[in-house]
Amino acid sequence: MIRLTYASTAIKDFSPENLLALLKTCRTNNGANNITGILLYSHGTFFQVLEGDEAIIDATFETIKKDKRHKDVTLIDKLPITERAFPYWSMGFEKLEGKELSEMEGLNDFFEKDFTPAGFASHKHIIGPLLTHLRSKLVKHVTLESHEELPMQHEDPFIQFLHRTIRLGVKFLALLMVVVILFGIIDVVYVMFERITQPPFMLLTINGMLETFGAFLAVLIAIEIFLNITLYIRSDVIPVKLVVATALMAISRKVIVFDYKHLPAEYVSASALVLVALGITYWLIQKKE
Repeated sequence: MIRLTYASTAIKDFSPENLLALLKTCRTNNGANNITGILLYSHGTFFQVLEGDEAIIDATFETIKKDKRHKDVTLIDKLPITERAFPYWSMGFEKLEGKELSEMEGLNDFFEKDFTPAGFASHKHIIGPLLTHLRSKLVKHVTLESHEELPMQHEDPFIQFLHRTIRLGVKFLALLMVVVILFGIIDVVYVMFERITQPPFMLLTINGMLETFGAFLAVLIAIEIFLNITLYIRSDVIPVKLVVATALMAISRKVIVFDYKHLPAEYVSASALVLVALGITYWLIQKKE
């Protein structure tokens, strides 16, 4: 994986509408190719960072160089990386003013004199501070909607201590859940072996298939519960969607393995209503996103 940085000069000044159209195109193409990064535009100069597979990034850059909307396309840096600086954005975007850039440590009067492709190429030392600043701005946009169940920092020292203690408990529960998942996988193998070794040999009856499906789904539900547990020690996700998905999978599992000959109609109807309600809830959450 690599990070490629380049700068270029717009043929004509981009209006907000032009920038929006360009950004939509970038996000569509980059999302399809697993490319992340950021695009900065100021005073007719584009500054862009691309992160992803080297072959894909090289091909993308060749396409960018042929774009007639800009000129003086200058490769500033191309480095191998082990992790992405902008992992959450197929193409983050910022339009910065000179005052903001001049206040950044390491830039000083760079904006006034050298904010051009040639200026970037001859002042590569400012790339690090600039990327750090841009990343922090994008992270702030995300954290405005972030949610932390057990924040590590709290104004009350005692509450902070309790949060840290619960976090340790959550990690221990996650470890135990992994053990449960491993035992669940062993159970799936055992159920399959038991069913194919009983008459008729090497064949699964309908009941045998239902029992096997139930074992598979139990493992999948355990995995979803593990993810739910770990969500409590993350700060970038609101766990509602995953909790609803887990409940939906659990009730679906029950429906799959129902023995309708021995279940009252009320029980089946109530389960169906819960399934429909959870399905609608999950769809609404998806639609909102």
